[in-house]
Amino acid sequence: MKVESYLMFEGRCEEALDFYRSALGAQVTTLMRFKDNPEPAGAPGCSDGSSPGPAPDMVMHAEFTVGATTLMASDGMGSGTTRFEGISLALSPADEAEAQRLFRALAEGGQVHMPLAKTFFSKAFGMVADRFGVPWMVVAPA
Repeated sequence: MKVESYLMFEGRCEEALDFYRSALGAQVTTLMRFKDNPEPAGAPGCSDGSSPGPAPDMVMHAEFTVGATTLMASDGMGSGTTRFEGISLALSPADEAEAQRLFRALAEGGQVHMPLAKTFFSKAFGMVADRFGVPWMVVAPA
């Protein structure tokens, strides 16, 4: 068994995937839109758009990798409001230079909660919420 993170971007999933490709070198391995739903017409997310919920072109399910980690994502119900509370995704770059590069990339359009700095446990540690509100901790090895 394993536990994996599933991020709901409520209408901004494709934008988020493009951002993570650019900022983190993410690789998208799976992408299914609501219009690709094999369920019959009238089911949530059906391709004819006859039911309430996400638009047919929104992302129903995506999987992407960042380094050796797989993350999953969706537009959810497309409400337009994301809430990532009580969690953080932690990045463990190989060195301080990579930590600085990743932190700057994630901070672009986001909000720095703790600037990247040397700590007793890391050469470079910082906390940032990216432009989608996803909280990240960047922790370079000591």
